[in-house]
Amino acid sequence: MMKVKIQSLFFILLIILTFGSKPVLGQSLKTDNDSIDRKRLNTVIYTSAGLYTATLTVLYFGWYKGTPMSSFHFINDNENFLQADKMGHAVTAYTFSGYANNWLRWAGLSNNKAAIYGSLMGFGSMTVIEILDGFSAEYGASWGDLVANGTGSLLFASQQLIWKEQRFRLKFSYHPTSLADYNPELLGENGLQKALKDYNGQTFWLSANINSFLKRESKFPPWINVAVGYGGRGLIGVKSNPTEIDGVPIPHFDRVRHYYASMDIDWTKIKTNSKFLKFTFKTLSFIKLPFPTLEYNKKDEFVFHWLYF
Repeated sequence: MMKVKIQSLFFILLIILTFGSKPVLGQSLKTDNDSIDRKRLNTVIYTSAGLYTATLTVLYFGWYKGTPMSSFHFINDNENFLQADKMGHAVTAYTFSGYANNWLRWAGLSNNKAAIYGSLMGFGSMTVIEILDGFSAEYGASWGDLVANGTGSLLFASQQLIWKEQRFRLKFSYHPTSLADYNPELLGENGLQKALKDYNGQTFWLSANINSFLKRESKFPPWINVAVGYGGRGLIGVKSNPTEIDGVPIPHFDRVRHYYASMDIDWTKIKTNSKFLKFTFKTLSFIKLPFPTLEYNKKDEFVFHWLYF
């Protein structure tokens, strides 16, 4: 399916942004007032434009070229994967906004300007999917995806403008499942594809920093978070599960929503003088750390995991 393939591409782009932005993440950010470094700002502009152009090119020639085109139109795909894909859009837009904000702060923009422009960049980088899909006769732009993209970027911008920090972080975790083997074309044929495409193993988290809401004199560790998560299981098909694929019968699986409560770590709150560790912690800022976790779903009700990822 197009949406799954495109989301996989953007997770790959996220990795490129992460490891390609070491000069940004490894250096201290500017003060709250504008002190623009033109050379750095040009680097941000040219790099962003290059990544955006490269993404458009790969999307067009990889999946759209040769497919029937139509006038721009919308579709309703909000039932897909029990909305787990919408959570993926929100987390990705939030993360992109965060990296764009870091780039702009590194270039000397003030907190407020970097938050606004960075979030617009994060939202725009995801909106390209909807523009291309909207002109495809086979697909269509998704209102649900646009709302999810906007929610992720807005969550980042609003916190940066109000608190100048991220007290609530959207995060991602994954563990392999055997369900992808029933529909590998949709859910992945190897380990990397499954991590990107198998929603049965993906969990999306809202992680809250406790210390940020306590008094300044509090001795509570600043890096400890609490997190709530959401995921789906039994997802062999997009909206419903097929009874067979290529003539091979598929066992029945209930499509069930799963909810989680757990602890977490805010990597960016860990103090260190090492530039390498600072870069590593920022790199891991969108990953939920494995912790003991309480799960609830309607099928099994409450389930405790000694370690869940």
